Amino acid sequence: MHKFFERLNHKLDKVKNHSFIKGLNITSHVFWNLVLISAVLMVMLALFVGGAGAGYFVSLVEDQEDYSKEEFQQEVYNYEEVSDLYFDDDEYLGKIPADLERKERSLDEMSNHLIHAVISTEDEYFFEHKGVVPKALFRATYQEITGASTQTGGSTLTQQIIKNQLLTNEISFDRKAKEIALALRMENFFEKEEILEAYLNIVPFGRNANGRNIAGAQSAAEGLFGVDASELNIAQSAFIAGLPKNPFVYTPFAAGGEVKEDFDAGLNRMKLVLNNMHENGFITKEEYEEALEYDIKNNLTDPSGSLVEDYPYLTYEAQDRASRIIRENLLEEDGIEIDDLDEEERQETLTQYLAQAKKELALGGYNVHLTIKKDIYDSMQEAVNNSEWFGPDRQGEDGTEPEEVGAILIDNQTGAILSFVGGRDFNRENLNHATQAYRQNGSTMKPLLAYGPAIDQGVVQPGTVLPDVPSEYRDGTEFTNFGGSYQGFVSVREALKESRNVPAVKTFQRIEHETSRQALEDMGFQRLDPDEPYESGSIGGLTYGATVEQNTNAFATFGNEGQFHDSYLIEKIEKKDGETVYEHNAENNKVFSPQTAFLTVDILRDVLEPGGTASALPGMLKFGGDWAGKTGTTNDTKDSWFIGLNPNVTFGTWIGYDDPQALATPYKGLSYGARTQQIWAEMMNAAYDADPDVLGIDDEFEQPDGIVRQTICGISGKLPSSLCKEAGLTTTDYFNEEFLPSETDDSLSEVSSVTINGERYKAYDSTPSDFTQSGVSIKEDYFDADDMSEYLPDDWDNIVPDQSAPNNGRRPSQVTGVSFNGGQITWNQHPDNDIVGYRIYSRDGSRVKTVRSNTTTSTSVNTNGKFFVTAVDSRGRQSTESNSAEGSSQNNDDNEEDNDYGDSSNNESNNDNSNEKNNDRSNDNNNGGREEGDDSSSEDNNREEDSDTEQDNNDTNEDDNTDEENDGDDNDNSEDDDD
Repeated sequence: MHKFFERLNHKLDKVKNHSFIKGLNITSHVFWNLVLISAVLMVMLALFVGGAGAGYFVSLVEDQEDYSKEEFQQEVYNYEEVSDLYFDDDEYLGKIPADLERKERSLDEMSNHLIHAVISTEDEYFFEHKGVVPKALFRATYQEITGASTQTGGSTLTQQIIKNQLLTNEISFDRKAKEIALALRMENFFEKEEILEAYLNIVPFGRNANGRNIAGAQSAAEGLFGVDASELNIAQSAFIAGLPKNPFVYTPFAAGGEVKEDFDAGLNRMKLVLNNMHENGFITKEEYEEALEYDIKNNLTDPSGSLVEDYPYLTYEAQDRASRIIRENLLEEDGIEIDDLDEEERQETLTQYLAQAKKELALGGYNVHLTIKKDIYDSMQEAVNNSEWFGPDRQGEDGTEPEEVGAILIDNQTGAILSFVGGRDFNRENLNHATQAYRQNGSTMKPLLAYGPAIDQGVVQPGTVLPDVPSEYRDGTEFTNFGGSYQGFVSVREALKESRNVPAVKTFQRIEHETSRQALEDMGFQRLDPDEPYESGSIGGLTYGATVEQNTNAFATFGNEGQFHDSYLIEKIEKKDGETVYEHNAENNKVFSPQTAFLTVDILRDVLEPGGTASALPGMLKFGGDWAGKTGTTNDTKDSWFIGLNPNVTFGTWIGYDDPQALATPYKGLSYGARTQQIWAEMMNAAYDADPDVLGIDDEFEQPDGIVRQTICGISGKLPSSLCKEAGLTTTDYFNEEFLPSETDDSLSEVSSVTINGERYKAYDSTPSDFTQSGVSIKEDYFDADDMSEYLPDDWDNIVPDQSAPNNGRRPSQVTGVSFNGGQITWNQHPDNDIVGYRIYSRDGSRVKTVRSNTTTSTSVNTNGKFFVTAVDSRGRQSTESNSAEGSSQNNDDNEEDNDYGDSSNNESNNDNSNEKNNDRSNDNNNGGREEGDDSSSEDNNREEDSDTEQDNNDTNEDDNTDEENDGDDNDNSEDDDD
């Protein structure tokens, strides 16, 4: 054996030493060395690339925040979830509009089919990996680098969560590196089930049947198939699970909500998901084949209608108010004091935080509870839609527009808004006419700004009499009653009942400016100029006007015993977990005393009674109750109002055009005011049908303590004097006992008066008593009226204005046109303006009759003879006798003969009866008398001379008196200016 191996080695040596073998050995050594060198170089290169890659990876993520578990929970699990609205009594209303609709659900509330479909398609190694799958990552990287047509993706569910919640959708190595790092870190903090639940609540799923963008499995299940996420079958689950890959390509719905004509891409994606589920053992072959046969298109849900479509005015009003509440919370959380900022910075900050609050509300997962009564709200909208009492369409600045309406129903005791009507067509005009439209409120302002504060201050009470005459503001601008008519003097009750402008302004002028402004602010009128309210404000002339909500809310003060509650729509805001972030807290603000509130309400009750401006309204209602109210109209009838209240609720309604212009009147047989009341009544009837208990029509306004009935002198408001009683100027009405009068009236005085041209004047001391009558005079300084007598009520027969009779300063001229026929003496009316009447004398100088009127020009006599007539003026001056007229008390054929006789005996009469005539005149002038037998020949002889002397004396007295009167007038004018 040994020799065998020696021979073998010898042969091998020969082969080895062969030149060919020697060359081959050298080549192999070189190749081997090259292989070794290449291997070493490749290892070194790999180490270099790996180190460089690692270094590059580190450089990409070095500025990425290292999230703690708590930070992950806050960022990842803070889903952008839709917020919901609820009517009163927690009746569901709908979702607050958002760019993305999402509803949160826990994992155990989702179908297992959906979970299996997602895992099979999006991350089959989900329960094995630690956040990333290297193989899938390398594959996706290779496909990206090489531009492969098939892109399988390399993101796990964890990575997708990170991308959606913490990062952006930017395509870059930087973002991908951060995504990987955060996914690895997240896996260290959370269980797989927690991560899967987060994914199913976060991922977007395209659009729903309403065309809204949706995210989260629950929104997808409801929005696509109308079922809960827990009820999804295999086919539905596969279709939904396939959507996140390209949601707006695969979704079956277009942007408007209609079903796409072709969504085969989504159906093909569903088939791929089903295949994955089958291959991964989640479904059997039979289930797989059955799911393939499922008709997705025929099982899509119908559009449910959006909240905006069904309740547009309510949705946006609630969204706006809730956003402002959340804004206040955000400002408080950030420690920002708005009042400490300058105007520009304040507005910028408020705008910025409001935008943030709107996003927070829309996607923050809130439950917003409203005060609105659904049944009443719905019925009021229907009543407006069906009403036939709106005026015709008019041409506005932006085209044809309808007569609009704004209305609101408020709870008196809390301020809660129970219902409102924002307008007739939101699609035409989205302005909420109940809460956002500022309009002049006309006469509805009278009880708020004039009478309410004045009654509260004790300036007036319901029975106080006020002047109702043409008047001016303090700057000299005239203002009038609507329609231009005046009653002269009216009580507060009558003035408000009939809605008269002048008494309201006169009342406002008696109140201190700060008092009236404070009342406005306390009742929610915050949009005021620095110097408001002006005098015109008392009849509805605010600079910026008021909204229906503000106006109605202010009236609710009277229904709540003088306590004001700011109106509100949001009762409570809470998170989905039940945490309350806001709850309304009603605050009382005393504006008027309970006594003032009751007195004002009691007057406003009369508005709905006969003679009131809304007397027809009770007949329009299908129910009764204790109602009070106020009408309102603005200049040129551009706005019409009615606000009514009972002890429980206040309901205000406005009608007008968005581009202000005159309302049609009459229209369909009704004035604009009657149409306003008819529309008001239709909505209230609808509210009654929907929920009568809310209106509380069986309740009555309760009279508080401190209210008494008192008889006063209506002129001064003081206790009645005997003169006031005799003049019939007393009135009995309710009073706040705190302001009961203690002084007796001093506004009246007993005077003698004369009547000239149908008007009564104070007589002079020299006015003959046979032309005067007793009366009562009102002191001018109680009223601001230039010519009070012109406006005295017709039934004030015994009232004499505080003005002296006219006096032209001369003796009256002779009466003309005297005739006597058939027992009737007639003459021409004397042209002077100071004639108080006429005296009829027989030719022998004896007085036959006195006529107390300058306009009466005839009288009857029962005897035959000759007669003449004299005119007497206010100073007692008497004209010379007229030409005599002769006749008899009966018509006869001897008239011509009698007249001839009368003419021939005229001089005889003058001479023979001169003593008797002078005696009579002396008696007239001196208010005394003498028997006919008295010796008065001297008077007879000097009759004409005495008359001239008396005239001179009277002229002198008249001049003196006239100067005094002028002085008095000047003083009166000065007082008026001071006022």
